[in-house]
Amino acid sequence: MKINHLNLTVTDVLAAANFLETYFGLRIQGGDSKFTMLYDDNGMVISLMRSHQVQYPRSFHIGFIQNTREEVNTIYQRLKVDGFDVHPPEQHHAWTFYVQASGGFTVEVLC
Repeated sequence: MKINHLNLTVTDVLAAANFLETYFGLRIQGGDSKFTMLYDDNGMVISLMRSHQVQYPRSFHIGFIQNTREEVNTIYQRLKVDGFDVHPPEQHHAWTFYVQASGGFTVEVLC
C-alpha cells in the first residue's frame, strides 16, 4: 500500500498550483481559485483547497525527493533566480533545502 492523495489548505490555490507545476512537474487538472487537483507521473494526487488563513505546525512540510545532488541544486537555483527566499542546500539527514511555497506551506527538496 502507498499513500497517493494529499490535501493541502492554502491561501492562494492558483499560485500554489503554479508553484507545484513549475518547479516539480505536477500537472494541473481543472479547478479554480477555490479548489484544484494536481497529478504526478506515479499516480499521486495533491488537492489544494483555499482558506483565508493557513496555520500548519512549524515542522509540517511536503517533500520532493530527487535522484541526485545536481537535481536538488538545479531546483534551488531556479527558485533563487525567481526570487524565492531560500538557503542553499546542505547535508543534514540528506542533501536538502526548504522553501516556503506560494500559498503558505513548506516544501523540502532532497536527495
